Amino acid sequence: MEDKSSILGKAIPLFPFLAQLAPALQAEFCQQAQLMTLPPGQFICLEGDTCTHLVLMLAGSARIYKMGDSGREITLYRLEPGESCIMTASCILSTQTFPAFAVTETVVEGIGLPAPVLQHWMSHEAVWQQYVFGLLSQRLIQVMDVLEDVVFHRMDSRIAAYLLSLVSPSHSEIQITHEAIASELGSSREVVSRLLKDMEKREMLILSRGMIRVVNPRALAHLAQ
Repeated sequence: MEDKSSILGKAIPLFPFLAQLAPALQAEFCQQAQLMTLPPGQFICLEGDTCTHLVLMLAGSARIYKMGDSGREITLYRLEPGESCIMTASCILSTQTFPAFAVTETVVEGIGLPAPVLQHWMSHEAVWQQYVFGLLSQRLIQVMDVLEDVVFHRMDSRIAAYLLSLVSPSHSEIQITHEAIASELGSSREVVSRLLKDMEKREMLILSRGMIRVVNPRALAHLAQ
């Protein structure tokens, strides 16, 4: 088992606010923190769950998404190293259940903080209050961006923008399925497939099984506008 005192050394480079804690609170953090490793595809939280821990991400990626009655999904945001889930923090502080799904996309390493401990720190420690409120502001902007995309942008432009976010000048191939794109953007596989085939006819990209190759990023960028 890893020495509890080493947890702070792992966490501070990714969560610099922890360095501002008083020594006694740093010691309490080390005592309460629980190192965890989760495999890809494991649910961290299901919709309706009671949140028992706030996870500070050390490595890996997790996806937070909503699912409709039809089974259609839409990604709200992702958690990367140095981040934590504002929905989890909000549920812990308000004693509400989790309103979405959280699942690991890769192997995830994190630090779990028990809900009662976070509630106490939020009530008494300004450093923790500033961290959580800053997290709320950042995530609110991201979720508003998702809402704006869904309400005001056509699906073909959203697909184009999403594909462009996955390529670079030196790497034009994307390993992704039509189903995965649909889940990311809150659409159906049939709609995504139809629009991708239309883009292929317009010579913006080339489709193959589980792969999309962008051949005309300029045209794709124009469509994404």
